[in-house]
Amino acid sequence: MDIPENIVLFYIPPYTPEMNPIEQIWKEIRKRGFKNEVFPSLDKVVDRLCLTICSLLPELISHITGRIWILNAFIGY
Repeated sequence: MDIPENIVLFYIPPYTPEMNPIEQIWKEIRKRGFKNEVFPSLDKVVDRLCLTICSLLPELISHITGRIWILNAFIGY
């Protein structure tokens, strides 16, 4: 695989949700918008997902994903 010079790959173990920031975002989305609820249609699920994602403030996302080991990985890039 040819990787452009401006792209750096970081490999993590196959299943480490605590090391994968998007898993923590999904956890927050589930907590905020999908508590023990049955939706009448897929459209209603998508609507709730969009509302929930839009409700996440940039500061919260930064707090969830701004792990020191992630930030350190990008120093100098």
